Amino acid sequence: MSITSAHESDPAFALHRGGKLEVRSTVPVRNADDLALAYTPGVARVCSAIAETPALADTYTWISNVVAVVSDGTAVLGLGDIGPVAAMPVMEGKALLFKEFGGVDAVPICLACTDVDELVETVVRLAPSFGGINLEDISAPRCFEVEKQLRERLDIPVFHDDQHGTAIVVLAALRNAARLTGRSLGDLRAVVAGAGASGVAVSRILLEAGIGDIAVADSKGMIYSGREGLNPVKEALARDTNRAKHTGSTEDALAGADVFVGLSGSTVAERAVAAMADGAIVFALSNPTPEVEPAVAARHAAVVATGRSDFPNQINNVLAFPGVFRGALDVRATTITENMKVAAADALAGVVGDDLSADYVIPSPFDERVAPAVTAAVAAQARADGVARA
Repeated sequence: MSITSAHESDPAFALHRGGKLEVRSTVPVRNADDLALAYTPGVARVCSAIAETPALADTYTWISNVVAVVSDGTAVLGLGDIGPVAAMPVMEGKALLFKEFGGVDAVPICLACTDVDELVETVVRLAPSFGGINLEDISAPRCFEVEKQLRERLDIPVFHDDQHGTAIVVLAALRNAARLTGRSLGDLRAVVAGAGASGVAVSRILLEAGIGDIAVADSKGMIYSGREGLNPVKEALARDTNRAKHTGSTEDALAGADVFVGLSGSTVAERAVAAMADGAIVFALSNPTPEVEPAVAARHAAVVATGRSDFPNQINNVLAFPGVFRGALDVRATTITENMKVAAADALAGVVGDDLSADYVIPSPFDERVAPAVTAAVAAQARADGVARA
C-alpha cells in the first residue's frame, strides 16, 4: 500500500488515520477480583439470569444503547456503488455522529453482499447483539424491501436513515417555511424531484402530515398512474400523489407550485423557479451541487434550503437520527412508527420557535436543544402508539 504526498497533506486523511472510532471499557479491571466479576466466574451468573429472562439483557449488557449501522456500499453519499470497504469511513462517521449528538453507541457494519434476501438474513442473525438497526447507503429500490422485511422480522427499531432521516428534517423545515410565509402544509402544492430512497420517504411523510398536493418526478419525468415501466414502489406513489395529473417534466410541474424539493442530482433552470407561486419555497438538497444555485433561487423564492453547511437552512440528517434512536432506545421501542417520525419533525421545527426567519427555518446540528427535543417527542409518541416496552 502506498500513501501519496497528497494524502499526507490532506487534513481529511489526517483525521481519518487509524479510523474514527475505538472501543473503551466502562468498568475497571485492576486486580483478580475485578477480573472474576467482569469475566469468569461472575459473568456466568449474569448469563444464566439472561437465559432465564432475556429482557435482562437490556439492563446487564450494552444492547439497550447500541445500534448497528449497516451498509452494503451501493449508494454511498454522492459516490454511488463503491463497495463495502470503501463505505467504511462513512459508516464510521455515522457511528461517530450517533455518539456525539445522541449519546448512542453505534457499530459500523459493511456487508459484502447485495442480494436482498442475503442482506436481510445477515442482519437478522446479527440483531441479537443490538438495540436497533440503522440502514445506510443501500441503493433503491432494494432498500425499500430490505427495510420492510427487517421491520417485519425484528422487534427492535429498524430505520433507513437515507429515507426517514431526510424526510423528518424536510418536514420540520417545511412546517416552519410555511409558517413564515403565512400558510399551512395543507395550503401547499409541492413538486419533488427524485424518486429514490429519500424522494419516496419525503413524499410519504409530507402526505402523512397533510400536504395539500404533491407530485414526484424521476429521471423519466413525472410519476403518474398509468405510466409504463414503474416499479411497485413508484406505482404505489403514483396512486397516492399527483392529483393534478402532471405528465411532463419537473420544470413543467413547477409552474404555479408552492414548494420544490430536489433530491435527484438534476438541475432546474431559473425560469422554472421564477414560474413558481408567490412566496415559493425551494429546498435544493442535492450534494455537493444543488439543483439550483441558492443565490439564484433566492431571487424568486421566500425560503431557500440546501444540503450544504455553507448556506443557511442546511437539511442535515444528523438533526434527526440521533434523537430518534435515543428516544426509541430509552423506551425500548419495538419499532419506529410513522407517528414517531412526524413527532420528531414537529419537535425539531419547534426548536426554531420565535426566531423564525428566511435564513432560519431549521436549527443547526450544533444546537444543544435539538437531540433532547427529538428524543422526548419520539419516546412520548412511542408510548402513545403502544410500541414502548419501558
